[in-house]
Amino acid sequence: MALLRNEPVQARSAARLATLLDSAAAVIGEIGYERLTTAMVAERAGASIGTVYRYFPDRIVVLQGVSARFLQEFSESTSRVIQQSKEASWLDAVDSCLDDIVAAFRRQPGFRSLRFGDVLDIGTDGESGTGTIAASMAGAVAERYSVTPPDLAFHLEVALSLADALLARAFRKGGKGDDRFIAKARSVARDYLVGVYGDEG
Repeated sequence: MALLRNEPVQARSAARLATLLDSAAAVIGEIGYERLTTAMVAERAGASIGTVYRYFPDRIVVLQGVSARFLQEFSESTSRVIQQSKEASWLDAVDSCLDDIVAAFRRQPGFRSLRFGDVLDIGTDGESGTGTIAASMAGAVAERYSVTPPDLAFHLEVALSLADALLARAFRKGGKGDDRFIAKARSVARDYLVGVYGDEG
C-alpha cells in the first residue's frame, strides 16, 4: 500500500490500520464503494477523522488499501490451495481456487463490491488485480505440478475475468448467491481453459 501517508511500524499502529481497513470494508459491504467517505470510516472505526487522514490522504486510497489487502490475501490463499492440492490435474486444482472466491463473495465484507480492485477504474497503471491473482496461480501450478503451459498467467486471467463477471451477477443481491450463475462461472472458467489446453491439464 505505497500510497499510505504513514506506513505502520509498531504493532499498535498496524492494528489501528487493520481496524480502519476492516471498518472501510464493512461500510463498503453495506452501501458499496461508490458512496464510501473517510468520515464513514472514522465513525465505524470509532476513530477521529484525523486518525484516518494520518494513513489515508483520501477515500480513493482507502479503497485501494482495502483492495490491496484482498489481493494479498487471495494471492497467498490461491497459491496455498494449489501447492497443497491433492488433485492429479492442475486444472482441478485451479477449480478449487474458485471455491475460495465464492466463499469471499459470501462472507468477506466489502469483497462483493470491490473484488480485486479492477472495478475501481481510477487510472492506476500496471497489472490488474485479477492479473495479479492469475500470476500467483500460474506460479503455484509450475511449482506444484512442474508444468509451465504456454501463456498460463494470461489464460488464467481470462478465465478468472469470465468467472468474476458471472459471480458479480450471482451475488448482485448479496446473500448466498444465485447457484445457477455460480455453477456457470465454474463451468465457463473450466471450459475456457480446457479449450486452450485440453482436458489433460
